[in-house]
Amino acid sequence: MINADQTELDKFSQLAHRWWDPSSDFKPLHDINPLRLGWIDERCRLTGKQVVDIGCGGGLLSEAMSGKGATVTGIDLSDKALSVARLHLLESGLAVDYRKISAEDLAAERAGCFDAVTCMEMLEHVPDPASTIAACAALVKPGGHVFFSTINRNPKAYLLAVIGAEYVLRMLPKGTHDYAKFLKPSEILRWGRQVGLEADDLCGMSYNPLTGRYSLGRDTDVNYLLHMRKD
Repeated sequence: MINADQTELDKFSQLAHRWWDPSSDFKPLHDINPLRLGWIDERCRLTGKQVVDIGCGGGLLSEAMSGKGATVTGIDLSDKALSVARLHLLESGLAVDYRKISAEDLAAERAGCFDAVTCMEMLEHVPDPASTIAACAALVKPGGHVFFSTINRNPKAYLLAVIGAEYVLRMLPKGTHDYAKFLKPSEILRWGRQVGLEADDLCGMSYNPLTGRYSLGRDTDVNYLLHMRKD
């Protein structure tokens, strides 16, 4: 069975045509994209690297990494999101190989083929995040880099990421996130170790509602990014 929630796929497919509108429901992704791109590039130097972007959606991060000189494969299970991603390449002039395939199926095809794997803002949307993490570990070369970003599971995360972002500030559509699917860093670290991944860096991402800006720091209570290496 494919490790995907059809309800989640339908939800994002309905919004896919707005993926590249920086004032749309995807505004938070546009705002954080330079931060996460810089964080990834500092750790693996994207130029010349073979990278796979799992859950690429409309291609925001995939295109950004291609712009840094990486050879990028973007995968997703939403036809509409992939259509938007491919269409945007005509505007950007960048090269990304977009494919409709699950991380698990790609791992069966191309195990150990990538210098880096990115899986950003996706783990909290799949039924079996441990399976996705195992696929990431299979896809990356020994010594390669795996990058995750997701939302912590605690009362503060529920207050800020669900109540605050979806109902008070209305930064995201209501129902974007399911608190029960949020993941503690310790859970990802445990599943990662089971498949040969070791933690290299844990970084928090915070939002300041007064300035409307995101920043990276040590506060991992809500949003966080995790860099792991394959031993």
